[in-house]
Amino acid sequence: MNNDPQNKERLRRWRLILGGGEADGICSEAGNAGDANNLLDKGGMAMDKALAALYDGDKTRGGGLGKSAPNVARWLGDIRNYFPSAIVRVMQQDALERLNLQQMLLEPEMLEAVEADVHLVANLMSLNGVIPARTKETARLVVRKVVEELMRKLQNPMQEAVTGSLNRSQRNNRPRHNEIDWNRTIRANLRHYQPEYQTIVPERLIGFGRKRSALKDIILCVDQSGSMASSVVYASIFAAVLASIPAVSTRLVVFDTTVVDLTEMLQDPVDVLFGTQLGGGTDINQALSYCQGYVRQPQETILVLISDLYEGGNRDAMVKRVASLVASGVQMVTLLALSDEGAPSFDHHHAMVFSSLGVPAFACTPDQFPGLMAAAINRDDLGQWAAQQEIVVA
Repeated sequence: MNNDPQNKERLRRWRLILGGGEADGICSEAGNAGDANNLLDKGGMAMDKALAALYDGDKTRGGGLGKSAPNVARWLGDIRNYFPSAIVRVMQQDALERLNLQQMLLEPEMLEAVEADVHLVANLMSLNGVIPARTKETARLVVRKVVEELMRKLQNPMQEAVTGSLNRSQRNNRPRHNEIDWNRTIRANLRHYQPEYQTIVPERLIGFGRKRSALKDIILCVDQSGSMASSVVYASIFAAVLASIPAVSTRLVVFDTTVVDLTEMLQDPVDVLFGTQLGGGTDINQALSYCQGYVRQPQETILVLISDLYEGGNRDAMVKRVASLVASGVQMVTLLALSDEGAPSFDHHHAMVFSSLGVPAFACTPDQFPGLMAAAINRDDLGQWAAQQEIVVA
């Protein structure tokens, strides 16, 4: 076997990827099967065993982990020890799909072993109705961990984008003292600086608007069918952030063939997530009808429909409903996904129909969502905004 360190490391990596079987070419390059196995130290053999449990065997890949809870929990612990977090998440997702290991999420000790991420939260949401009582508290702790991480990442950009846009779009020139925008007032009156007094005498005051206690009404209408799982997680967190901004009134509505209003739970996004029920059919028209009932000031209302647009209800009625909302002055946008995975499979016909009615349809990442809301508050052309973000509009 070639003792060159770089070549040995290359063979070691291929040994882990391909498994070291006779047909993968490693044995012949390494010299023989024994040498191929010698490419791995004790830690490498443990990594290989963890990979083999998931990816070796027959088409169902069911032989490696066995069916016992201890075996699965031990495997979950092993992959956390031997692989970085990003790889652990991929392997966990593969285990769920290849081995149908939903059962592993029903045991507290297994939940404690998994790497928490958005996909895990989505799986817990889908299992919400069958999680045993002894596991529910652990499940909530796992979900809260992910929610807190996402809130730390997303909260400030969302608040800054929304409040900044509201400040720019809602001004008045006769403000009360507590409504004065001092930064803009000072900049507008710099020419009136009085050197002898070292101060500015403001000729014109610029203030924040005082139309209403809530300057904008934002309605998030979220499809909770199984394919929208990640979008439901992100939408719930953003809804909670928006609800914390006094200048906007936020409503969160989730739907399948029924409509559930989760607005009263927005003070705790974990409660929101456990209030959803992934799966089931889709009745977009019914959900939009419910949301339309809460449109009080159409010109100040932003309606975000998050759905793949596969309508299981009355399609013609859905299109008429959208046309009615737009005609009334509601600013509406459809997000085919609110996630990092890009646009899923979606109904292209309905996306084109919505676009023709003035409702752009595109996928949006969580990092882009604050900018989208800022553009909507400013009543910018959302299709043009998406193009500037290099987002493909359906």
